[in-house]
Amino acid sequence: MTKHLDASAAGKDHYLILDGLRGVAAVMVVLFHICETFRPGQPLTQWINHGYLAVDFFFLLSGFVIAYAYDDRWQAMGLRDFFKRRLIRLQPMVVMGMLVGAAFYYLQAGPAFPTIDATPVWVMLLVMLIGCTLLPLPPSMDIRGWGEMHPLNGPAWSLFFEYIANILYALGLRKLSNRWLGVLVALAAALLLHLVLFGPRGDLIGGWSITPQQLHIGFARLLFPFLAGMLLMRLGKRIRIKYAFETCSVLLVVALALPRFGGAEHLWMNGLYEALCVIVLFPVIVAIGAGASLVAGPATRAATFFGQLSYPLYITHYGLIYTYVAWMTDHQAASTLVKGAMGAVVFASSIAIAWACLKLYDLPVRRWLTARFIHAPGRRVPGQPPRSQRAASTAK
Repeated sequence: MTKHLDASAAGKDHYLILDGLRGVAAVMVVLFHICETFRPGQPLTQWINHGYLAVDFFFLLSGFVIAYAYDDRWQAMGLRDFFKRRLIRLQPMVVMGMLVGAAFYYLQAGPAFPTIDATPVWVMLLVMLIGCTLLPLPPSMDIRGWGEMHPLNGPAWSLFFEYIANILYALGLRKLSNRWLGVLVALAAALLLHLVLFGPRGDLIGGWSITPQQLHIGFARLLFPFLAGMLLMRLGKRIRIKYAFETCSVLLVVALALPRFGGAEHLWMNGLYEALCVIVLFPVIVAIGAGASLVAGPATRAATFFGQLSYPLYITHYGLIYTYVAWMTDHQAASTLVKGAMGAVVFASSIAIAWACLKLYDLPVRRWLTARFIHAPGRRVPGQPPRSQRAASTAK
């Protein structure tokens, strides 16, 4: 573990390797979405087939990090301070993701998204403004045709569930003993297993719409990994090996890239694989990442880069993916080489946009918000007595 300041943790150390692994998973998400356009509607033969499981890995990391950063601070920190810190950490890039999605929206008009041409600008702007609040949109406000709760930036659905997890943690989960938290983890694992083994798809794809079926998927994907991440942090289970970042990165990439199992005849086989990833493999990866120490060198630099890139990349890349889908639909006769070259441009552009958003927008905005609302002059730091008490103590 290395020293690294984070606004949400108020100066606590955080796990650089886990940050880096989040970035590796985000890169796999982008590659998954690019490859998905080559085989639309064909999940059985999708290249980088399980890239969507990165979201479940994100939820696990979130539960671990939230419990680490805040479990021991509630006597000195109230709900208001907690929510301010989480909003400062997450909300600026939520807004940027919607702005990027809006900027590319009308460039995607065509056969892939026939509703775009019929969407007035004011309606698109209304959808964008609501999206900036992360409030989910009903199917009646879908301006793309994919049924997403955020049609300008589909991946924002997972941030919606992230906020739900943060609210549940602040209002009650943080108060649970490890025994009761373990009970909830077991129940959430049963919910997850039921979905992947007995559901109609044999996978964890979904969660992005405000429909009963999609909400069922979304909560099944959220609850186990988030709760398990909390419990893993509290139990202090760590695995210490050499080359932890490299090993965990390979395990994660392989898990997300493997082809689908069982085919259309045995959907339960793929469901079992995904359940093993989320319930067994991902916690092991986090335990290794949390138990490792980094020294200056290539692994530290790589973990730092991927960690900084992770959230901006995940939340801004999909505007380009929509545009790539539209381009692929309009150029079906193009050669695989040309399509692949355009995919490489989309990947490189996604990295560049995310890095620019990080350096020019996210970091400066979060620094300003932190100074304004967390460390403002005269504001009492959580854990310190009121100014009058400090003055009395000094006088004595």
